[in-house]
This record gives sequence, C-alpha cells and structure tokens, in this order.
Amino acid sequence: MAEAMFKKLVQERGIANNYNITSAATSSEESGNQPHPGARKIMDKHQLNYQGHRSHLITKKDIETADYIITMDKSNLADLKQIIPVKEQNKLHLCMDIVPGQAGKSIVDPWYTHRFEDTYQMLHESLPLWLDQMQQHNQEVR
Repeated sequence: MAEAMFKKLVQERGIANNYNITSAATSSEESGNQPHPGARKIMDKHQLNYQGHRSHLITKKDIETADYIITMDKSNLADLKQIIPVKEQNKLHLCMDIVPGQAGKSIVDPWYTHRFEDTYQMLHESLPLWLDQMQQHNQEVR
C-alpha cells in the first residue's frame, strides 16, 4: 500500500521521473504474492494502482541504491539494522518518525489486525511529509 501511495503522490506532484519507488519485505513469507485482499480493497477505494505489484525480499542492491529505507514498524527496523552495514544505516527510518508527536510509533501490520484503513490513514499522514523532506534535500544538494 505504501508503495502505491507514494507513487501516486510523486505523480500528483509531477515529479515521478525523479524517484524510483519500491517496497520490499524483511521476510520471504509472502514473496511473490499480490497485496492482501484487504489492502487491495482499500487501494481500490482510494484509486491506488497496485497492478503487477508482487512482494519481494529486500536485496543488497535495494539497500545500496536506496537513499531512504522507510520501515513501517520497529520490528522491521530492528531486522534491517541486523543486515544493513553500519555505513548504510543512516538511510533507515521509521515511517511515523516524521510526523510531529509520533516519533517511535509503529504502523501495525494490517495483515494481522485487518485494520487496513487505519494503515492507509497513517501512511496518508506521513508519506507527504517524507516526500517534502526528500524534495528539500534534493534542492539542498543541487
């Protein structure tokens, strides 16, 4: 869901060509699967494109080429800290950390809770702030 939302966001801002957005899992449990039916229902409701999306395990290339690795929860953050070299860990972020007053808060995996709309709302609040930060960083680098 986060990938589809972020892709729509950059498209709406007219900057889709400036970003390569992908999502990846820290567990191979769902590798190759489409988004959960509950997630697809919410994505349909909010007109998000998930066609062709399949879960894949994060790769070394994903880590090396990413400028940002935004995790949904503390468990994924901890898992990634175990596999990502220390020199690359400055790329790691917890998604809700960017929202004022929400630092350290996890977005609970709706696969377990079935609260897909809650997940959508948390992402809807946080992802535009991440994109704002990325755009500001890109302007400073130029």
